[in-house]
Amino acid sequence: MLIRLAIASLRARILAAGLTAASIALSIALILGVENIRNGARNSFFDTIHGTDLIIGARSGSVQLLLYSVFGIGNAPNNMSWKSYQEIASRQEINWIVPISLGDSHRQFRVMGTTPAFFEHYRYRGGRPLSFSEGRSMTDLFDTVIGSDVARSLNYNTGDEVIVAHGLASFSEHEEQPFTVVGVIEKTGTPIDRTVIVSLDAISAIHVNWQGGEKRSGNISDDVIRNMDLTPDSVTAALIGLDSRLQLFHLQRWINEYPDEPLLAVLPGLALRELWQIVGVAETALMGVSALVVGTALVGMVASTFASLNERRREMAILRAIGARPSTIIVLLMAETWIITISAIVLGTTLLYGAMAVTRPWLDQRFGIWLPIEPPGPRELAILACVIVAATIASVIPALRAYSLSVADGITVKT
Repeated sequence: MLIRLAIASLRARILAAGLTAASIALSIALILGVENIRNGARNSFFDTIHGTDLIIGARSGSVQLLLYSVFGIGNAPNNMSWKSYQEIASRQEINWIVPISLGDSHRQFRVMGTTPAFFEHYRYRGGRPLSFSEGRSMTDLFDTVIGSDVARSLNYNTGDEVIVAHGLASFSEHEEQPFTVVGVIEKTGTPIDRTVIVSLDAISAIHVNWQGGEKRSGNISDDVIRNMDLTPDSVTAALIGLDSRLQLFHLQRWINEYPDEPLLAVLPGLALRELWQIVGVAETALMGVSALVVGTALVGMVASTFASLNERRREMAILRAIGARPSTIIVLLMAETWIITISAIVLGTTLLYGAMAVTRPWLDQRFGIWLPIEPPGPRELAILACVIVAATIASVIPALRAYSLSVADGITVKT
């Protein structure tokens, strides 16, 4: 009975009720959208590197090692000698190992030297391998593969020439050994998108005529360089995959206690969690802003209900005059609030999933954030439950006000 009465009352005020429901729906779509984007960004962050059991490099901190080896941020305090790398690579526990050499750049983009094993073993987003939107992997000494952001920012295509600069902020370039773009990696949403990848031998090749960070006089031809032993003296870091994770901590301890030079082995997952604790403060701020938007919409609903009370004073007075109890008046207004709120939740959720279906490919391609379209999880349901509870509490105030209006005041026509 009360539900039918509440629906009839809302129909009589369809414009005001519709606008209130729309504002709450937009707020709910916003807060759930922020929650989905937050989850998508966090999952994409944790899936920056997948399937790698250990990252090794010179001894520093776990976050610092992760930053410069995976995210290309900062510099390594030291390199790891090639002798140490080979000794570690010969361990029986290791299934595969990929060396990484950093230090040079191209127009503010990092240059990374590695081996073909990088393309074979590097995984992201739940185990997805690298793929090419254009071209292929490196086969020649002076071939290079670039990330999607490098290609887009510099308008590069396969066949274009790339000159590598010595160091990260240097005007000295290795112009005698230009590289040719042979492949563009498809968008991954990882630091690979902002990386210029060359072979490990190529890093040695472009530094043949350099010593102490300075170029020596004279030039060496490419033919001579190709016939040289280009085995590097050192590498910056290495990615390791094990045959069995049962051996993980034993190998990590062995590397951390390596006697020939100070090295550090970190678990990528733990280091990523530690890093997320630093950069994840923004997600709390986003949720706070979204909660304020929902709160503002609920305050607007209360204000709208209060504004309509003057028009409904006669209605409330008649209800009281025919014997309506206090609880009846209160439940009536609360029922109207529930109808508005639930309608707003349905509308807001529909808007959100529709927007996600439309923008998901664009977000994945542009920012590398994948938003899975799934039923609301426990956290989303908890948010919706909180909205309903908050709306119920907010509806009590105008309900009590409506009941406090006297019968005489409601029936009397004021002039």
